Amino acid sequence: MKKLIIIFLGLLVLVTAGCATVPEKAEGKAVLSAEVQEAIAVFKTQDSSIDRFFAQSYGYAVFPKVFKGGFFIGGAFGRGEAFEQGRLVGYSSLSQATFGFSFGGEYFREIVFFRQKPDLEKFKIEKYAFAAQATGVAISEGVAAKADYKDGMAVFIMADKGLMVDASLGGQKFKYVSAGP
Repeated sequence: MKKLIIIFLGLLVLVTAGCATVPEKAEGKAVLSAEVQEAIAVFKTQDSSIDRFFAQSYGYAVFPKVFKGGFFIGGAFGRGEAFEQGRLVGYSSLSQATFGFSFGGEYFREIVFFRQKPDLEKFKIEKYAFAAQATGVAISEGVAAKADYKDGMAVFIMADKGLMVDASLGGQKFKYVSAGP
């Protein structure tokens, strides 16, 4: 079992190391931007009360397509865009590692809202990590109306495709790259 864990972690490191935070070509950036806008529209369609987070938050990061897979040990990776007061300011990648009973694979969408400027700045300097299972709120009609910030952030998750059984512990880590001047 110990060998299996070491092999899996090695593969996970290789896979996520090859995944760039910023798309390399202009076409890749355009596709990511379109996916981000589609994810925002889907979240708003699923629960219109999420609009208050877009209106009141200082910033947010949108991850339109995060792939998560696991067999006892799991991992996830996705990339997205970060916004400050509604304006694109950078790109971000999300990495997740879990350990526990985890089997299958799925895609999900995630939005992280930052209440104030210091919360977004903390995210930008890569000091932002949390246990996703304990922090994220699965989106459905009316959920966002009852949700609130915790430690300066509010996280919403929406399952997209796939099938996964997951009763694991782990956390998410983010990497941020500025979009430029």
